[in-house]
Amino acid sequence: MKKLILLMVLIPCLSQAQDITGKWNGMLNAQGMELRLVFHISREDSTYEAKMDSPDQKAFGIQASAINFENSTLTIEIAKLGVRYQGQYGSDGIEGFFYQSGQSFPLNLTRNLIEKKALFRPQEPKKPYPYFSEEVKFPSEGGKIELAGTLTLPDGKKKFPASILITGSGPQNRDEEFMTHKPFLVLADHLTKNGIAVLRYDDRGFAQSTGNHGSATSADFANDVRAAIAYLKTRKEIDKRRIGLVGHSEGGLIAPIVATDTEVAFIVLLAAPGVSGSQILLKQVESVTRSQGLDEESVQRELRTSRGIFELFSQYGEDESFETRLKEYLNDVISNNNMIPEGMDEEEFIKMQVSQFRRPWMRYFLKYDPVNSLKSIKCPVLALNGGKDAQVAPENLAVIEKAIRLGGNDNVTVKEFPDMNHLFQTCKTGAMDEYATIEQTIDPLVLEEISGWVLKQTK
Repeated sequence: MKKLILLMVLIPCLSQAQDITGKWNGMLNAQGMELRLVFHISREDSTYEAKMDSPDQKAFGIQASAINFENSTLTIEIAKLGVRYQGQYGSDGIEGFFYQSGQSFPLNLTRNLIEKKALFRPQEPKKPYPYFSEEVKFPSEGGKIELAGTLTLPDGKKKFPASILITGSGPQNRDEEFMTHKPFLVLADHLTKNGIAVLRYDDRGFAQSTGNHGSATSADFANDVRAAIAYLKTRKEIDKRRIGLVGHSEGGLIAPIVATDTEVAFIVLLAAPGVSGSQILLKQVESVTRSQGLDEESVQRELRTSRGIFELFSQYGEDESFETRLKEYLNDVISNNNMIPEGMDEEEFIKMQVSQFRRPWMRYFLKYDPVNSLKSIKCPVLALNGGKDAQVAPENLAVIEKAIRLGGNDNVTVKEFPDMNHLFQTCKTGAMDEYATIEQTIDPLVLEEISGWVLKQTK
């Protein structure tokens, strides 16, 4: 359920003979995804300042939490995202690694502009659209945050039913751009062409939306959805009684939270979790390690390690001793297994693992059980999952349906698409490194399932 992303920088450093300032370009290759990163490094007296752009995610000017350049080694950290870059400066550029969530990916930087290979994405709509599209902004958290998005309206003068699209985990733009695909752009286009207005927006603290993404939890993102509902109710083109939610991945966890205290006409859950975050992540570990071709002994070792971490968090997560206990546990695990990514030493690996549990989002996600919210849903629900989803297993569908029915709501439809992955692409394996290699963004069968069901609920 998670993705890669960004960094940036501002902190004192020692004076160096080499000139590290200027614009540095790199291409990050991770799990089948190519992501251009651009670092802008400047210096005033003995202080370095840097900003990073992620052009393919439409994110620019992101500041890092720390930067150091010493003995020809450049280190940039983004503590809130658990990200670090470290590279060795040389005559040909900077050779190094990008680290996140205990994984390492080679990332070399050059002064030369890097052009990204054009990919064929036949489902992405091209302007001019056969409907009205408007860039909008609306407040959240009592005006403390401004969310930027796009509202698309079908052609015509009547009041339309509307869907609010809720992204998955990690900082994402309004198109939910991930692995070279733009699922929400494709989904919004399809729904609007079928007579359903769509509001999609950049996550708080990302792209054109203000706020702090790194300090937010799923509960905070639920507040942003409530703000989106309030905004749509101010629009004369929207039927206030027919506003619904479409949530993908973590968005499918957030939608039921909103529905517990806010009236919505319908909910569509796409690859949504029905169990706690710790259970979701354990299943991910198993799916990912198997898809990588690890032998059974290695798979079970990874699972034991993860279970141990989550059990520690369950017992001591709110205790001051938790980080110490986690460090001791990881030291013990590392001494018995070779599990440190390339280019990272033991101390750095442990530090990065511990930093994940300082994030409010992670702490909330691990503990939160979606069942309570699901039981409270009173509106119609459609829940879909891919049979080869390696991030949120299709077994979640049964849990979701059971919880909704236990709450007394029988208007629930669940469907599994056997040969589809987490993005609802028809696939071979379901592994994440397959996403970018598939031309299809969302299988048309899924698009038709969603639009047909929504229109039935809102007629």
